[in-house]
Amino acid sequence: MSQSSNLSADAVQPANEALAYQPEYAMVIVTSASLQTQGMAMVLARAMQEQGVQLNILLCDGAGDLAIEGYQSEKALEPKGMKPEVLLQHIIEAGAQVAVCALYLPNSTYQEQDLRKGVSVAQPADIAQMMRNKDSKVFNF
Repeated sequence: MSQSSNLSADAVQPANEALAYQPEYAMVIVTSASLQTQGMAMVLARAMQEQGVQLNILLCDGAGDLAIEGYQSEKALEPKGMKPEVLLQHIIEAGAQVAVCALYLPNSTYQEQDLRKGVSVAQPADIAQMMRNKDSKVFNF
């Protein structure tokens, strides 16, 4: 009997699992200006990220303000007293790709230099490709 045939199923399993692992991808599109909706979007996005999902966030319309450096929500959300922009910053620091939609800046009083560090301006073709990715889930808030 050859040496390779003496391998137990337990010894082979971890290698097979590592080869089979495919990261999950999620695109979270937030357009709502509602504080609670923005907060829940960030809470769920962060939870997905903590579960190993590779996260892309697109901020449009009223939610685009979250991407502005120094932006402050009118109040913190209970039960933990967090603000959506603080959660967004944690998400960025943990490696998510975050962008404002291509229409946000030209239709606001802000410029690209006003964006918080780690936020870019989305390119429609790139976003469309992410949305079409069969391994990606798209969530709208």
